[in-house]
Amino acid sequence: MSLLEAQALYGGYGGVDILNGIDMRVEDGEIVVIVGPNGAGKSTAMKAIIGLVKIREGNIRFDGQEITGRRPDEVARLRVCYVPQEKNVFPTLTVHENLEMGAFLRDDDFSGQLEAVYEIFPALVEKRRQPAGSLSGGQRQMVAMGRALMLEPKLLLLDEPTAGLSPLFTDMVFDKVKEINATGVAILMVEQNAKDALALADRGYVLALGRNRHEDTGANLLANREVAEMFLGG
Repeated sequence: MSLLEAQALYGGYGGVDILNGIDMRVEDGEIVVIVGPNGAGKSTAMKAIIGLVKIREGNIRFDGQEITGRRPDEVARLRVCYVPQEKNVFPTLTVHENLEMGAFLRDDDFSGQLEAVYEIFPALVEKRRQPAGSLSGGQRQMVAMGRALMLEPKLLLLDEPTAGLSPLFTDMVFDKVKEINATGVAILMVEQNAKDALALADRGYVLALGRNRHEDTGANLLANREVAEMFLGG
């Protein structure tokens, strides 16, 4: 049984399907990357998993439970955490307050996890009293990822985590993805930096027009001539 399994998903916005039968799975401890051209349905697939997009047909199971159609907070309680591409911090709250907000569903002592997040993102320690909106784009991404980790997720969903970032912060995000994964957190990531993302992925999906085009290991997708020419810039 896979940790996450999505089967034959159809759905989208305003009665228009963006997803046209997508299948996807994530195993325990994997890094899985979704790549493809703009409009392929990558982010929509991720939003469908977390409950932000209505599924017209198909089903999604997480850790043995049916989650199709559940509210985002219900999915989050199962320890599936989502980091959106944009507007992913509370800009007027401090870094520390943002991290505390990540624990809003917890009713236990989360101080240990807070320290663990600061260990993963040590650069945030000296920024912890600053408003998150005053940080650079890369630093805000660290806050957003750290906040998601406050629920101690089994599965972390990252939507374009390197979008708009400098090469330095892009490399840093990928390093943090590997570091987080090494703690046992499975990761499903949508990413435009396809070559770098597939290089660290256990498996990858190439989507086009809301459908699966290719599924393989990250290494095999990088070596696939058709994938390289059509989706990776040659």
